[in-house]
Amino acid sequence: MLVDKLQEARLTHPFNYLGRHVDEKGDTLIRVWAPHARLIEIIDHSSGEPVGSLTSEDEKGLFSERFTGLSDDFVYRLKITNEQDTYEVLDPYQFQQAAYHAVHYVTMKPQNVYNQLGAQLIDLPMPNGQSVRATRFAVYAPNAVAVSLISDINFWDGRMHPMQKTDCGHWVLVMPEMGPGSKYKFEIKDPLGNRLPHKSDPVGFSAEQYPSHTSIVYDHSTYQWKDKEWLEEQACIDRYRTPMSIYELHASSWKAHFNNDGRKPLSYHELAEQLVAYVKDMGYTHIELLPISEFPYDGSWGYQPVGLFAPTSRFGSPDDFKFFVDTCHQNNIGVIIDWVPAHFPEDGHGLARFDGTYVYEYEDPRRGWHPDWNSCIYDFGKENVRQFLVASALYWLDKFHVDALRVDAVASMLYWDYSRNDGEWVPNVDGGNENYEAVSLLRWFNEEVYKSFPHAFTIAEESTAFPKVSRPVFEGGLGFGFKWNMGWMHDSLHFISKDPAYRKYHHNEITFSMVYAYNENFILPISHDEVVHGKGSLLNKMPGDEWQAAANHRCYAAFMYGHPGKKLNFMGNDIGQGNEWNYQGSVEWHLLEFDKHKGIQNLYRDLNKLYTSYPALYENDHEPGGFEWIEHQDAGQSILSFVRFNRDKSEAIYVLCNFTPIPRDGYRIGVKEAGKYKLILNTDDKKYWGSGYGKVVEFEAQDHTWQGQPYSIMLDLPPLASVYVVKVVE
Repeated sequence: MLVDKLQEARLTHPFNYLGRHVDEKGDTLIRVWAPHARLIEIIDHSSGEPVGSLTSEDEKGLFSERFTGLSDDFVYRLKITNEQDTYEVLDPYQFQQAAYHAVHYVTMKPQNVYNQLGAQLIDLPMPNGQSVRATRFAVYAPNAVAVSLISDINFWDGRMHPMQKTDCGHWVLVMPEMGPGSKYKFEIKDPLGNRLPHKSDPVGFSAEQYPSHTSIVYDHSTYQWKDKEWLEEQACIDRYRTPMSIYELHASSWKAHFNNDGRKPLSYHELAEQLVAYVKDMGYTHIELLPISEFPYDGSWGYQPVGLFAPTSRFGSPDDFKFFVDTCHQNNIGVIIDWVPAHFPEDGHGLARFDGTYVYEYEDPRRGWHPDWNSCIYDFGKENVRQFLVASALYWLDKFHVDALRVDAVASMLYWDYSRNDGEWVPNVDGGNENYEAVSLLRWFNEEVYKSFPHAFTIAEESTAFPKVSRPVFEGGLGFGFKWNMGWMHDSLHFISKDPAYRKYHHNEITFSMVYAYNENFILPISHDEVVHGKGSLLNKMPGDEWQAAANHRCYAAFMYGHPGKKLNFMGNDIGQGNEWNYQGSVEWHLLEFDKHKGIQNLYRDLNKLYTSYPALYENDHEPGGFEWIEHQDAGQSILSFVRFNRDKSEAIYVLCNFTPIPRDGYRIGVKEAGKYKLILNTDDKKYWGSGYGKVVEFEAQDHTWQGQPYSIMLDLPPLASVYVVKVVE
């Protein structure tokens, strides 16, 4: 019976029974399900006049009545009296067409997912020419036998507002007069009729934190952006020939308030004030945030997201996050966010077995379960998943004006056998280990990003030799704009962590990156992954006593800024933080009271200034013409020298690195032209807490062939130091 299905919250097509129905005679049947009601009156919405009362069909809460003479566009309100009070609402079940309108167009383009699913604010036209604000809900649960909207307005009672199932597997309902700030979830019955844990909206735009994880209706139209000029400029630049020095950070632990109530991270507004000021002072061009998508567990750092369309509410509202991005742009700082399409957690309110079946993940655990992170893996072959993920990517660029997406764990997506032993994975149709479905998804994702948002770019965290990660799709590539150079990171850190006495035996580790430097468009990352889980901070990777460790740190930093590739440093690197990163703490800002750490910070500030001031250091990052070895075989002295050129080779910067604590007086280096040269950086300078070795800062080139160059200069090379030398333009 109908009433039993309503009482048990297992009605699949409520519009067939509830709401307003006109028969062939023109009479109107109005049927309402209200389990708590004692009396229901029908009120004409336009005139406010009562039309009549409904008759109770049974004691459980089903009411109905037939009316004659009602117009075709009649809209009514329900005046409901229960044991506590009397209130009026517009009956949602009279708006069937408004509920159906969106979902049939979802698959036409990925943007439709976030423009039509979830909780969309709409205006319902009324017969009097006015309109009523409403929220249209649509959720994809193709195998559920029933879905209900639960919220504050119905006391979180799954019996009250059953949703309508559509032919395409979406469940829909329009709730009049339910607006921004309203909290909601979905109550879902699996294919066997079992009630699942209440689910948050997969396309929810805002959500509460633990323990409710409740989705919140949000209005995207209210925020007034002020970054039009920035977006227009970014759409026109060639970012391969422009500087990119990225400051990577974890928003919760960059800085925090500590008091008797415990630890409280900065809000989006506080970050907009304090972080932007710091990044601007230090000369970084971009901020990269560890995942900002909503996530349940702090200890995942955001890499186990459940809300791919919601900025985490830990730091404020979606409008507050927009304000943060807007402030960055108004200060000429780009915003990159880490985006996680590889996996998601099993939390009951999330995507895992969303309708009791594997809607989002692979069903076979050899494909659908990630042993490293104890999480589910998206089924990249399902059309609903592909649309969902690409929509999420575009959403951040569209609604939040984010400048770039750094895609996490790409290697785990590309290979079926990633972090798996024999027998723990299933080969592809050709018997190989490549996940063709993931390859296809990533190519489509990149095509959509670059087609739809000219200001934006993409970055891959990819640690294998998969070919053409940062090459266009039309060339057979994955289509990313950039790729993290994990090989450079691994080899160079392994080299610099060695005692200088043994570095000569590992000299190839510091030079090998140039063998493949132009295979991809690389970013050089010293990221969060390198300063956590017992790996120690960047400073504490360095060998030697306190002075030598700091000198090694400074020498390595300047080597990094001289090496081809865009730059990325995690927070704390640039002040020589002593302890490794702790997500429950803060950057150790108090260390800046000490000259050593202040000196390291001064160096990073000057490196960013030099890097952005000299095109030779960035214009040809991705082309062989921008780099030339001067001497890369002096393993015995652990000295490197190379030259960087700008695009037309009118500017040349010579980089020399002495990776030993032994000063090299009168060290000769070959140069290409006669004339005067000057020292523009010495990491051993006293302002960096160095020894101040080497007083001469200007040099005259000698007509002395050296290291294959027609001229040469001589300088005193400081211990454990890198120096930059540039030809003086007469």
